[in-house]
Order: sequence, then structure tokens, then C-alpha cells
Amino acid sequence: MSRIAYVNGRYLPLAAAMVNVEDRGYQFSDGVYEVCEVRGGRLIDERRHMERLQRSLSELRIAMPMSPASLSVVLHETVRRNRVRWGIVYLQITRGVARRDHAFPPAGTAPSIVATARNLNFAGAERAAAEGVSVVSVLDNRWERVDIKSVSLLPNVLAKQAAREQGAREAWFVDREGRVTEGSSSNAWIVTRDGAVVTRHADHAILEGITRTVVLKVLAAHGLRLEERPFTLDEAHLAREAFITSASQIVMPVVKIDGRPVGNGSPGLVATALRQDFHRYAEIT
Repeated sequence: MSRIAYVNGRYLPLAAAMVNVEDRGYQFSDGVYEVCEVRGGRLIDERRHMERLQRSLSELRIAMPMSPASLSVVLHETVRRNRVRWGIVYLQITRGVARRDHAFPPAGTAPSIVATARNLNFAGAERAAAEGVSVVSVLDNRWERVDIKSVSLLPNVLAKQAAREQGAREAWFVDREGRVTEGSSSNAWIVTRDGAVVTRHADHAILEGITRTVVLKVLAAHGLRLEERPFTLDEAHLAREAFITSASQIVMPVVKIDGRPVGNGSPGLVATALRQDFHRYAEIT
């Protein structure tokens, strides 16, 4: 079955789904996006994703192209038409099509909307979680507003490629003070030797992940001690556990950082429990 994309009001076969060459998303990365987990054909934490989308659009002064309710219809229909049971739905909104000029286009320029959906390898993800994954560290060289979920992701692309070339699943950005900020497409966590779960506080240096937000609720429900603060790469090497979180990976145990084993080199109890309980606390629509 051919995949279907939603493009500016039309559902089209993927091969025919195209945007204008002067779309500002293509020319300037002038746009934002969201990725929502699909589980059993239903969307996970759609409300939270829509709230973050509206914040990102507001920060970039891009108009919301339609109501959240209408966008919800688009997302669910895109999932339905692609017969996605376990996977992701991707939504991108740009400032629209206009003659190439760095300044904003004329008032009234309509934002562009694209939505796609695809299945992921559920069995493969479960195997990865059971075995644990590796991460490598890279210098954080991104702009200072990564809290906006913009489509300007070139440093993330290069970081992810560096990870793949070293046989790792993810790259962790590290600032010039040696502190981990986040992954190239995930939030970063450790569990200290004394049992504290540590992740960087949400500021302009990280994207406040929706999965991260739900994990905070799971931690509270389990009575686990949380420390929202920066942690160093040295702390990560000494940690009992490490893990990453994202919409496409949920909670993924990390067993190796820069080639060095984390803890005993196996997925930890905390990460495993968080992954198992995650969907009890997520919103499903």
C-alpha cells in the first residue's frame, strides 16, 4: 500500500506529495514540527504535543494555520490512511511560500502544513530496550533556542551521523563546561549511585520533551527522587544507569557511553520500570 501524506489540505500518495521550492521551510528552515507516538492506531499525548506546537509557533511568530481540533482530525486521518498501528505521525508547519527574502513575507501569507505517518519496528525496539543502546558524546554547537522545536536540525543531523559511524544509537550533546544537555533527538537521563534520577532542567538549552514530561509523572508515582539539574559527562560515566526518552523510543536504556559501560553494562531496573509503566500515565486519543 502506498503511503499517504497530507499537504496543505490534500491527502496525496507520497510520491506526489510536494511543496513549493519557495516554501520558507525549504529555503530557511523557517518552521516547526512535532512527532507523536502512535500506539494501537491511537495518538499518545496529542494534547501536550499540540500545546508545545502552539508555543513553538508563537515563539517564531508563525500563525496557527487551523484550530487544534482541526489539526487533530488531520493527524488521526493521516494515521488511519497509512494504517499505522505502532509508529509515529509527523507534523510540520512553516511560514509558507513567498519570494525568497530573509525578512518575514507579506502579512496574510498562509503557513504550509505537511503531515506523514509510518509504522516502526515494534519488535526491534523491544529488542533494543532489552539489550540497551550505546551513546557517544559530541560538542553542543547548536543555537541558543533549542527549546523551540524548529526544523533547523543540521547540528542534530551531524551528531546522529557521528553516532551511527561509531556504532551507537544516539549522540549526547555536551556543552563547553562538560555538562550533558540532551541527545540529538532525545532527552538524556542518569541514575546516580545513591538512586537519584537526574535530567537537565527545562530551559533554553534543551527541548522539553513530551515523553520527558510524562516520565516525570511516572517517577513521582514510583516515589523516586528526581534532580532536575545539569550533569557532567564524568557523572554519567560513574552512574548506576542511564537512559534516553523520546516519542519514538519511549524510555530506552543506555548501557554504554563513549565505549565505556554504564553500571554493570546491562539495562537498569529504573529505566526498565519506567518503560513498562509509561503508557499508564500517558494520554491516549
